[in-house]
Amino acid sequence: MRLPLPGVLLATFAVGLAGCSDVATPTRPDLAPTTLRADRSSVGHTMTVRIMDDCDPATFNDRVAPGTCVKNGGGVKFDTFLDQLTHLQSAPAWRFAPDNVNLRVGDVLASFNAGGEMHTFTEVEEFGGGVVDFLNALAGTPNVAAECKSPAFALIPPGGSTSEVEHDAGDEKYQCCIHPWMRAIVHIAAK
Repeated sequence: MRLPLPGVLLATFAVGLAGCSDVATPTRPDLAPTTLRADRSSVGHTMTVRIMDDCDPATFNDRVAPGTCVKNGGGVKFDTFLDQLTHLQSAPAWRFAPDNVNLRVGDVLASFNAGGEMHTFTEVEEFGGGVVDFLNALAGTPNVAAECKSPAFALIPPGGSTSEVEHDAGDEKYQCCIHPWMRAIVHIAAK
């Protein structure tokens, strides 16, 4: 049995892929940085947040839609994923790493999708739900984050990345607009 995906979700993905293809560019996973703070000794001062999941291609592609999970090999089966969401309101393998980031003004904040599914790394004013109603219900996030309601958020395919220079000091919140329990807080200090 396949789970129904609302037409608006598919349309949002299509618009996001077409409109944001220059934002989410594929990179090599073996070259993705894994530092927890921006490296002050190198040029660029980049901090990369890894977008993680452990989807099982056979069960995710069967239950959701073909191509939902493109990673090689097994992983968390779809029914186990739903059980985790039901009991924990999150799936532990679906996360941002690190989820607490420290940068300075002028540093680069990057994200890299090291998982097998499509994700977003969307800056939000307040954490909330995403674009998939049944995931919002299981995660206990019925109120969709305002930024996730816009088709302008960037979809990041497996192996894709984003980056931006941080210009203002303060705290910023990021979440996945598909899997709303995937969250990070970025603390940006003045130079």
